[in-house]
Amino acid sequence: MDNVSVRRGDTVLVQDVDWAVELDERWVVLGPNGAGKTTLLRLAAAELHPTEGRVHVLGEQLGRVNVFELRTRIGLTSAALGIRVPEQENVRDVVLSAGYGVLGRWRERYERLDTARAESLLGALGIRHLGQRTFGTLSEGERKRALIARALMTDPELLLFDEPAAGLDLGGREDLVGRLSVLAADPDAPASVLVTHHVEEIPVGYTHGLLLREGRVVASGLLDDVLTDENLSATFGLPLGVQRRRGRYTAWLR
Repeated sequence: MDNVSVRRGDTVLVQDVDWAVELDERWVVLGPNGAGKTTLLRLAAAELHPTEGRVHVLGEQLGRVNVFELRTRIGLTSAALGIRVPEQENVRDVVLSAGYGVLGRWRERYERLDTARAESLLGALGIRHLGQRTFGTLSEGERKRALIARALMTDPELLLFDEPAAGLDLGGREDLVGRLSVLAADPDAPASVLVTHHVEEIPVGYTHGLLLREGRVVASGLLDDVLTDENLSATFGLPLGVQRRRGRYTAWLR
């Protein structure tokens, strides 16, 4: 992203953002509600075009590329996507249908290899035994894992997670963060961007951070350099402290 701004009427969602994500990096985008985090992720997902500036995703410039083709190269999971999944849809088919970029299996035809990959991904996320259940019967944590399996189905070149731990209890959050840490440690995994409000949700193995407040970048770079008391306080508008222990972060009001 080069000098990117997004406006809706008189409202500025993000302003003057410069940001680059390399192939082997794992980024967390952190900030309060309304900071512009989801807007940035939608730009990265080729779901939104900038009002000003240029956005290149996987070597293609938005506005000069067929975004429908580009989106097949991106794995995305978000609460908005989860809401759109039909409640009666078979869990395995939720994952499988990512190959056609649709939600809800209809008349598509899948090869045996596709089915095997879907089941393998469900297994890797600990929910292979739920493959024949309907999506509507899953717990919130199980839904999150099913959507991550779906995001991985097409072997994407870029992974985007929009608040993947939102709505989970402590056990569910820790289980999910642990699985994302395993994925982050895989050298063959694609570049990843995770959006969150909470430093406690940053998986081990994430390398870089982008802090946002009111649509502007507060700090950007290596996570240990960016995630300081000063920067976190400026991001959330409160005197905050932050520490790292065993690869995980915690924050508190000073």
